[in-house]
Amino acid sequence: MADLTIILNEAPYGSERSWNGLRLASTCASEGMTVNVFLMGDSVAAAKAGQSTPEGYYNMANMLGSLIKKGVEVRVCGACINARGLKVEEFVEGVQRGSMKILAGWVRESRKVITF
Repeated sequence: MADLTIILNEAPYGSERSWNGLRLASTCASEGMTVNVFLMGDSVAAAKAGQSTPEGYYNMANMLGSLIKKGVEVRVCGACINARGLKVEEFVEGVQRGSMKILAGWVRESRKVITF
């Protein structure tokens, strides 16, 4: 059972919502919590490997890679990546394709669910 599932919807750059969601995921994982992160909508772009980060911004792909190394499970919405012409092979190592069924299971099994 996961302690926390975090769902991101916002684009990785332009606002701080996705960044704040990943910061929370990192802090919770560092505190010993079991964390899942699900990227959907425009947030799926955060998982794209090889990003050239805009000046003054954080690198979301690097943040996701660090989370995965901490044991956080990261999934991207399959329908969302299909709609954007992306493939799992383009993402940071360890990011997996997800689905609404997987997300529903996470929601059912998690103690808390937070959306950004």
